[in-house]
Amino acid sequence: MQKLLLTGLIAATLSGCATMPTPRNQYGSYYAATQAPSDHRQVKQCHTAPQPGVIQRYEYAPDLLDQTFGDRLNPGDSVTLSVAGDDDLLSKTYILNGAGQLSLMGRYSLSLSGLTLGEAENAVRSLLVREGMVRDLANNVRLTIKELGSIGVAVNGAVFESGVKRIGVRQAVTRSVNLDSADAGDTNIGRTISTSLRAAGGVRPDAELRSVYIVRGTRWTQVDLSGAVYGSAVEDFQLQDGDQIIVPSAGCFQEALVKPSSVTAPGIRVFMSNLSRPANNNAGAAIGKEATNLPYGSRLSQAMFSANCVGGSAMNAGRKIVLFSRNPINGKSVVISRSIEGLVRGADRDSKDPYLMPGDAVACYDSFAMNLRDVVSVIGETATPFLFFNNLD
Repeated sequence: MQKLLLTGLIAATLSGCATMPTPRNQYGSYYAATQAPSDHRQVKQCHTAPQPGVIQRYEYAPDLLDQTFGDRLNPGDSVTLSVAGDDDLLSKTYILNGAGQLSLMGRYSLSLSGLTLGEAENAVRSLLVREGMVRDLANNVRLTIKELGSIGVAVNGAVFESGVKRIGVRQAVTRSVNLDSADAGDTNIGRTISTSLRAAGGVRPDAELRSVYIVRGTRWTQVDLSGAVYGSAVEDFQLQDGDQIIVPSAGCFQEALVKPSSVTAPGIRVFMSNLSRPANNNAGAAIGKEATNLPYGSRLSQAMFSANCVGGSAMNAGRKIVLFSRNPINGKSVVISRSIEGLVRGADRDSKDPYLMPGDAVACYDSFAMNLRDVVSVIGETATPFLFFNNLD
Protein backbone atom coordinates (compact mmCIF):
# COMPACT_ATOMS: atom_id res chain seq x y z
CA MET A 1 0.00 0.00 0.00
CA GLN A 2 2.86 2.38 0.86
CA LYS A 3 4.62 1.68 -2.43
CA LEU A 4 1.36 2.24 -4.28
CA LEU A 5 0.85 5.63 -2.67
CA LEU A 6 4.43 6.64 -3.36
CA THR A 7 4.16 5.53 -7.00
CA GLY A 8 0.94 7.52 -7.41
CA LEU A 9 2.60 10.62 -5.95
CA ILE A 10 5.52 10.35 -8.38
CA ALA A 11 3.22 9.84 -11.37
CA ALA A 12 1.01 12.79 -10.45
CA THR A 13 3.99 15.05 -9.94
CA LEU A 14 5.71 14.05 -13.18
CA SER A 15 2.51 14.73 -15.11
CA GLY A 16 3.04 18.44 -14.40
CA CYS A 17 6.66 18.31 -15.45
CA ALA A 18 6.01 18.49 -19.18
CA THR A 19 6.98 21.64 -21.00
CA MET A 20 4.33 24.29 -21.62
CA PRO A 21 1.78 23.25 -24.29
CA THR A 22 1.27 25.46 -27.36
CA PRO A 23 -1.18 28.31 -26.56
CA ARG A 24 -4.47 28.31 -28.44
CA ASN A 25 -5.71 31.43 -30.23
CA GLN A 26 -8.88 32.39 -32.04
CA TYR A 27 -8.86 32.44 -35.81
CA GLY A 28 -8.03 35.97 -36.95
CA SER A 29 -6.07 36.91 -33.85
CA TYR A 30 -2.70 36.70 -35.64
CA TYR A 31 -1.83 39.99 -37.32
CA ALA A 32 1.79 39.43 -38.44
CA ALA A 33 3.54 36.61 -40.28
CA THR A 34 6.17 36.35 -37.53
CA GLN A 35 3.42 35.29 -35.13
CA ALA A 36 1.98 32.48 -37.28
CA PRO A 37 4.80 31.44 -39.65
CA SER A 38 3.15 28.10 -40.45
CA ASP A 39 -0.21 29.56 -41.49
CA HIS A 40 0.08 32.80 -43.41
CA ARG A 41 -3.59 32.53 -44.42
CA GLN A 42 -4.53 33.88 -41.01
CA VAL A 43 -2.59 37.09 -41.67
CA LYS A 44 -4.73 39.57 -43.61
CA GLN A 45 -3.52 41.23 -46.80
CA CYS A 46 -3.51 45.00 -47.36
CA HIS A 47 -6.43 46.66 -49.08
CA THR A 48 -7.46 50.15 -50.09
CA ALA A 49 -8.86 51.91 -47.05
CA PRO A 50 -12.51 52.95 -47.49
CA GLN A 51 -13.45 56.59 -47.12
CA PRO A 52 -14.76 57.33 -43.60
CA GLY A 53 -18.52 57.78 -43.47
CA VAL A 54 -18.26 61.20 -41.81
CA ILE A 55 -16.26 62.50 -44.78
CA GLN A 56 -19.01 61.71 -47.25
CA ARG A 57 -21.34 64.21 -45.54
CA TYR A 58 -18.85 67.07 -45.62
CA GLU A 59 -17.34 69.39 -48.22
CA TYR A 60 -13.93 68.70 -49.74
CA ALA A 61 -11.63 71.69 -49.29
CA PRO A 62 -8.14 71.25 -50.81
CA ASP A 63 -6.98 74.59 -49.33
CA LEU A 64 -8.14 73.75 -45.79
CA LEU A 65 -4.59 73.71 -44.38
CA ASP A 66 -3.28 76.63 -46.42
CA GLN A 67 -0.97 78.67 -44.18
CA THR A 68 0.07 81.32 -46.68
CA PHE A 69 -0.99 84.08 -44.29
CA GLY A 70 0.37 82.49 -41.11
CA ASP A 71 -1.07 80.78 -38.06
CA ARG A 72 -4.73 81.09 -37.20
CA LEU A 73 -5.80 82.19 -33.74
CA ASN A 74 -7.30 79.77 -31.23
CA PRO A 75 -8.78 79.94 -27.72
CA GLY A 76 -6.00 80.57 -25.19
CA ASP A 77 -3.74 82.51 -27.57
CA SER A 78 -2.24 85.78 -26.33
CA VAL A 79 -2.29 88.88 -28.56
CA THR A 80 -1.05 92.41 -28.00
CA LEU A 81 -3.20 95.33 -29.13
CA SER A 82 -1.53 98.68 -29.84
CA VAL A 83 -3.71 101.72 -30.56
CA ALA A 84 -2.08 104.97 -31.70
CA GLY A 85 -2.47 107.72 -29.12
CA ASP A 86 -3.98 105.37 -26.53
CA ASP A 87 -2.90 105.83 -22.92
CA ASP A 88 -3.01 102.16 -21.84
CA LEU A 89 -6.79 102.05 -22.01
CA LEU A 90 -6.97 99.64 -24.94
CA SER A 91 -3.29 98.98 -25.62
CA LYS A 92 -2.40 95.84 -23.65
CA THR A 93 -2.02 92.05 -23.96
CA TYR A 94 -5.22 89.99 -24.21
CA ILE A 95 -5.88 86.25 -23.95
CA LEU A 96 -8.68 84.81 -26.08
CA ASN A 97 -11.29 83.11 -23.90
CA GLY A 98 -12.58 79.54 -24.26
CA ALA A 99 -14.86 80.61 -27.12
CA GLY A 100 -11.97 82.30 -28.94
CA GLN A 101 -13.26 85.78 -28.14
CA LEU A 102 -11.35 88.96 -27.37
CA SER A 103 -12.97 90.99 -24.57
CA LEU A 104 -12.43 94.77 -24.72
CA MET A 105 -13.08 96.93 -21.65
CA GLY A 106 -15.55 94.32 -20.39
CA ARG A 107 -18.13 95.64 -22.84
CA TYR A 108 -17.24 94.27 -26.28
CA SER A 109 -16.58 90.63 -27.24
CA LEU A 110 -15.11 89.89 -30.62
CA SER A 111 -14.67 86.33 -31.94
CA LEU A 112 -11.19 85.92 -33.43
CA SER A 113 -10.87 82.10 -33.36
CA GLY A 114 -9.92 80.69 -36.77
CA LEU A 115 -8.79 84.06 -38.16
CA THR A 116 -5.29 84.90 -39.34
CA LEU A 117 -3.51 87.73 -37.59
CA GLY A 118 -4.28 90.13 -40.44
CA GLU A 119 -7.97 89.21 -40.44
CA ALA A 120 -8.13 89.58 -36.66
CA GLU A 121 -6.46 93.00 -36.82
CA ASN A 122 -9.02 94.22 -39.39
CA ALA A 123 -11.88 92.89 -37.24
CA VAL A 124 -10.61 94.72 -34.13
CA ARG A 125 -10.03 97.94 -36.07
CA SER A 126 -13.54 97.79 -37.58
CA LEU A 127 -15.06 97.37 -34.12
CA LEU A 128 -13.14 100.32 -32.65
CA VAL A 129 -13.99 102.59 -35.60
CA ARG A 130 -17.66 101.56 -35.48
CA GLU A 131 -17.89 102.32 -31.76
CA GLY A 132 -16.16 105.69 -32.25
CA MET A 133 -13.14 104.82 -30.10
CA VAL A 134 -10.58 105.47 -32.88
CA ARG A 135 -10.50 107.44 -36.09
CA ASP A 136 -10.67 105.71 -39.46
CA LEU A 137 -6.96 106.13 -40.19
CA ALA A 138 -4.47 103.69 -41.67
CA ASN A 139 -2.12 101.81 -39.30
CA ASN A 140 -3.61 103.30 -36.14
CA VAL A 141 -4.52 99.85 -34.81
CA ARG A 142 -1.92 97.06 -34.64
CA LEU A 143 -2.41 93.49 -33.41
CA THR A 144 0.54 91.17 -32.79
CA ILE A 145 0.85 87.62 -31.46
CA LYS A 146 2.36 87.34 -28.01
CA GLU A 147 2.02 83.60 -27.44
CA LEU A 148 0.23 80.70 -29.13
CA GLY A 149 -1.45 78.43 -26.56
CA SER A 150 -2.48 74.78 -26.62
CA ILE A 151 -5.37 73.37 -28.65
CA GLY A 152 -7.64 70.31 -28.50
CA VAL A 153 -7.60 67.88 -31.44
CA ALA A 154 -9.69 64.70 -31.83
CA VAL A 155 -7.69 61.74 -33.19
CA ASN A 156 -9.25 58.41 -34.18
CA GLY A 157 -8.80 55.51 -36.55
CA ALA A 158 -5.59 53.46 -36.81
CA VAL A 159 -3.86 54.91 -33.73
CA PHE A 160 -3.12 53.22 -30.43
CA GLU A 161 -4.98 55.69 -28.18
CA SER A 162 -7.93 57.42 -29.83
CA GLY A 163 -9.54 60.44 -28.22
CA VAL A 164 -9.33 64.20 -27.81
CA LYS A 165 -5.73 65.24 -27.21
CA ARG A 166 -4.43 68.51 -25.82
CA ILE A 167 -1.38 69.47 -27.85
CA GLY A 168 0.99 72.42 -27.76
CA VAL A 169 0.93 72.58 -23.95
CA ARG A 170 3.91 74.54 -22.66
CA GLN A 171 5.71 74.39 -19.35
CA ALA A 172 5.63 77.46 -17.10
CA VAL A 173 9.35 78.10 -17.66
CA THR A 174 8.94 78.03 -21.43
CA ARG A 175 5.98 80.41 -21.26
CA SER A 176 7.92 82.82 -19.08
CA VAL A 177 10.86 82.90 -21.50
CA ASN A 178 8.56 83.47 -24.48
CA LEU A 179 6.71 86.31 -22.80
CA ASP A 180 9.82 88.07 -21.48
CA SER A 181 12.27 87.75 -24.37
CA ALA A 182 10.18 88.43 -27.49
CA ASP A 183 8.70 91.79 -28.37
CA ALA A 184 6.13 90.15 -30.65
CA GLY A 185 5.53 86.94 -32.55
CA ASP A 186 5.57 83.28 -31.59
CA THR A 187 5.41 79.80 -33.00
CA ASN A 188 4.13 76.66 -31.32
CA ILE A 189 5.58 73.55 -32.94
CA GLY A 190 3.32 71.39 -30.77
CA ARG A 191 0.17 72.33 -32.70
CA THR A 192 0.89 70.07 -35.68
CA ILE A 193 -0.46 66.85 -37.19
CA SER A 194 2.56 64.78 -36.13
CA THR A 195 2.34 65.97 -32.53
CA SER A 196 -1.33 65.03 -32.43
CA LEU A 197 -0.60 61.52 -33.73
CA ARG A 198 2.17 60.97 -31.18
CA ALA A 199 -0.15 62.21 -28.42
CA ALA A 200 -2.57 59.46 -29.53
CA GLY A 201 0.13 56.82 -29.01
CA GLY A 202 1.32 56.97 -32.63
CA VAL A 203 -0.13 55.31 -35.70
CA ARG A 204 -0.63 51.54 -35.65
CA PRO A 205 1.18 49.17 -38.06
CA ASP A 206 -2.01 48.90 -40.14
CA ALA A 207 -2.33 52.66 -40.77
CA GLU A 208 -2.84 53.94 -44.31
CA LEU A 209 -0.57 56.99 -44.15
CA ARG A 210 -1.06 57.97 -47.77
CA SER A 211 -4.59 59.18 -47.07
CA VAL A 212 -4.95 60.77 -43.63
CA TYR A 213 -8.08 62.92 -43.30
CA ILE A 214 -8.23 66.30 -41.56
CA VAL A 215 -11.73 67.56 -40.70
CA ARG A 216 -12.43 71.16 -39.70
CA GLY A 217 -16.06 71.99 -39.08
CA THR A 218 -17.91 70.67 -42.14
CA ARG A 219 -14.90 70.75 -44.45
CA TRP A 220 -12.16 68.19 -44.95
CA THR A 221 -8.95 67.54 -46.81
CA GLN A 222 -6.51 64.67 -47.27
CA VAL A 223 -2.75 64.57 -46.58
CA ASP A 224 0.00 62.06 -47.36
CA LEU A 225 2.18 61.33 -44.32
CA SER A 226 3.94 58.23 -45.68
CA GLY A 227 7.19 60.17 -46.07
CA ALA A 228 7.44 60.41 -42.28
CA VAL A 229 8.43 56.73 -42.11
CA TYR A 230 9.91 56.26 -45.58
CA GLY A 231 12.37 59.15 -45.38
CA SER A 232 10.95 61.74 -47.77
CA ALA A 233 9.83 65.32 -47.14
CA VAL A 234 6.50 65.79 -45.37
CA GLU A 235 4.76 69.07 -44.63
CA ASP A 236 3.68 69.03 -41.00
CA PHE A 237 0.64 71.29 -41.09
CA GLN A 238 -0.49 73.44 -38.19
CA LEU A 239 -3.93 72.59 -36.77
CA GLN A 240 -6.73 74.54 -35.13
CA ASP A 241 -8.68 73.94 -31.95
CA GLY A 242 -11.47 71.45 -32.64
CA ASP A 243 -9.85 69.83 -35.68
CA GLN A 244 -10.27 66.09 -36.20
CA ILE A 245 -7.72 63.61 -37.58
CA ILE A 246 -8.91 60.30 -39.05
CA VAL A 247 -6.27 57.69 -39.86
CA PRO A 248 -7.73 54.92 -42.07
CA SER A 249 -6.65 51.30 -41.68
CA ALA A 250 -5.18 49.27 -44.52
CA GLY A 251 -6.30 46.14 -42.66
CA CYS A 252 -2.84 44.55 -42.59
CA PHE A 253 0.43 44.59 -40.67
CA GLN A 254 3.07 46.81 -42.29
CA GLU A 255 6.55 46.16 -40.96
CA ALA A 256 7.88 49.49 -42.28
CA LEU A 257 5.64 51.37 -39.82
CA VAL A 258 7.09 49.64 -36.76
CA LYS A 259 9.91 52.05 -35.96
CA PRO A 260 10.31 55.42 -34.21
CA SER A 261 9.31 58.37 -36.39
CA SER A 262 7.47 61.68 -36.19
CA VAL A 263 4.09 59.88 -36.43
CA THR A 264 4.80 56.72 -34.41
CA ALA A 265 5.56 56.16 -30.74
CA PRO A 266 9.24 56.72 -29.85
CA GLY A 267 9.05 54.04 -27.18
CA ILE A 268 6.68 51.49 -25.65
CA ARG A 269 6.01 49.98 -22.24
CA VAL A 270 6.16 46.18 -22.06
CA PHE A 271 5.23 44.14 -18.97
CA MET A 272 7.75 41.42 -18.10
CA SER A 273 7.98 38.50 -15.70
CA ASN A 274 10.93 36.15 -15.15
CA LEU A 275 10.04 33.96 -12.17
CA SER A 276 12.48 31.25 -13.21
CA ARG A 277 14.57 28.98 -11.02
CA PRO A 278 17.68 31.22 -11.17
CA ALA A 279 15.56 34.26 -10.24
CA ASN A 280 12.60 33.66 -7.92
CA ASN A 281 11.43 37.30 -8.11
CA ASN A 282 11.37 40.01 -10.76
CA ALA A 283 13.66 42.27 -8.74
CA GLY A 284 16.25 39.50 -8.66
CA ALA A 285 15.93 39.20 -12.42
CA ALA A 286 16.80 42.92 -12.73
CA ILE A 287 13.43 43.76 -14.31
CA GLY A 288 12.86 47.40 -13.54
CA LYS A 289 11.49 50.50 -15.25
CA GLU A 290 14.44 50.75 -17.62
CA ALA A 291 14.13 47.12 -18.69
CA THR A 292 10.44 47.35 -19.53
CA ASN A 293 10.68 50.59 -21.55
CA LEU A 294 11.82 49.63 -25.04
CA PRO A 295 12.18 51.52 -28.33
CA TYR A 296 9.26 51.10 -30.71
CA GLY A 297 10.29 48.45 -33.22
CA SER A 298 11.79 46.09 -30.62
CA ARG A 299 11.22 42.37 -31.13
CA LEU A 300 10.51 39.48 -28.78
CA SER A 301 14.18 38.46 -28.88
CA GLN A 302 15.19 41.83 -27.43
CA ALA A 303 12.60 41.52 -24.67
CA MET A 304 13.93 38.11 -23.63
CA PHE A 305 17.40 39.62 -23.17
CA SER A 306 15.95 42.59 -21.30
CA ALA A 307 14.09 40.18 -18.98
CA ASN A 308 17.29 38.17 -18.40
CA CYS A 309 15.74 35.02 -19.85
CA VAL A 310 18.86 34.14 -21.87
CA GLY A 311 22.01 32.51 -20.56
CA GLY A 312 22.71 30.75 -17.30
CA SER A 313 23.19 27.04 -16.68
CA ALA A 314 22.96 24.48 -19.46
CA MET A 315 20.20 22.72 -17.51
CA ASN A 316 17.96 25.74 -17.98
CA ALA A 317 18.91 26.43 -21.60
CA GLY A 318 15.66 24.95 -22.94
CA ARG A 319 13.48 27.71 -21.54
CA LYS A 320 10.36 29.10 -23.24
CA ILE A 321 9.28 32.71 -23.66
CA VAL A 322 5.62 33.65 -24.00
CA LEU A 323 4.29 36.84 -25.56
CA PHE A 324 0.79 38.06 -24.70
CA SER A 325 -0.30 40.65 -27.26
CA ARG A 326 -3.49 42.04 -28.74
CA ASN A 327 -4.34 42.37 -32.40
CA PRO A 328 -4.38 46.16 -32.94
CA ILE A 329 -6.80 45.81 -35.87
CA ASN A 330 -9.63 43.75 -34.31
CA GLY A 331 -8.68 43.78 -30.61
CA LYS A 332 -8.41 39.97 -30.27
CA SER A 333 -5.82 38.66 -27.83
CA VAL A 334 -3.03 36.45 -29.10
CA VAL A 335 -0.47 34.40 -27.14
CA ILE A 336 2.77 33.32 -28.80
CA SER A 337 5.22 30.78 -27.36
CA ARG A 338 8.81 30.52 -28.59
CA SER A 339 11.83 28.45 -27.66
CA ILE A 340 14.53 30.80 -26.37
CA GLU A 341 17.33 28.61 -27.72
CA GLY A 342 15.46 28.38 -31.02
CA LEU A 343 15.49 32.17 -31.37
CA VAL A 344 19.15 32.32 -30.37
CA ARG A 345 20.50 29.48 -32.52
CA GLY A 346 18.03 29.01 -35.39
CA ALA A 347 18.90 30.53 -38.77
CA ASP A 348 15.17 31.14 -39.37
CA ARG A 349 14.88 33.27 -36.22
CA ASP A 350 13.73 36.38 -38.09
CA SER A 351 10.60 34.65 -39.36
CA LYS A 352 9.61 33.66 -35.80
CA ASP A 353 10.54 36.85 -33.95
CA PRO A 354 7.39 39.02 -33.52
CA TYR A 355 7.45 42.78 -33.04
CA LEU A 356 6.34 44.14 -29.68
CA MET A 357 3.34 46.44 -29.42
CA PRO A 358 2.51 48.93 -26.62
CA GLY A 359 1.20 47.13 -23.54
CA ASP A 360 2.44 43.65 -24.52
CA ALA A 361 3.36 41.21 -21.76
CA VAL A 362 6.32 38.79 -21.76
CA ALA A 363 6.98 35.86 -19.41
CA CYS A 364 9.76 33.26 -19.20
CA TYR A 365 9.20 29.59 -18.30
CA ASP A 366 11.78 27.14 -17.00
CA SER A 367 13.14 24.25 -19.02
CA PHE A 368 12.07 20.59 -18.71
CA ALA A 369 15.30 19.81 -16.83
CA MET A 370 14.62 22.47 -14.19
CA ASN A 371 11.01 21.30 -13.85
CA LEU A 372 12.23 17.73 -13.39
CA ARG A 373 14.65 18.85 -10.70
CA ASP A 374 11.81 20.56 -8.86
CA VAL A 375 9.72 17.38 -9.16
CA VAL A 376 12.52 15.28 -7.66
CA SER A 377 12.89 17.84 -4.86
CA VAL A 378 9.14 17.76 -4.10
CA ILE A 379 9.10 13.94 -4.09
CA GLY A 380 12.08 13.87 -1.75
CA GLU A 381 10.56 16.39 0.65
CA THR A 382 7.23 14.49 0.65
CA ALA A 383 8.50 10.91 0.79
CA THR A 384 11.21 11.38 3.44
CA PRO A 385 8.85 12.05 6.39
CA PHE A 386 6.50 9.31 5.17
CA LEU A 387 9.29 6.70 5.07
CA PHE A 388 10.76 7.89 8.35
CA PHE A 389 7.56 7.42 10.32
CA ASN A 390 6.86 4.15 8.55
CA ASN A 391 10.23 2.74 9.73
CA LEU A 392 9.38 3.67 13.30
CA ASP A 393 6.56 1.14 13.18
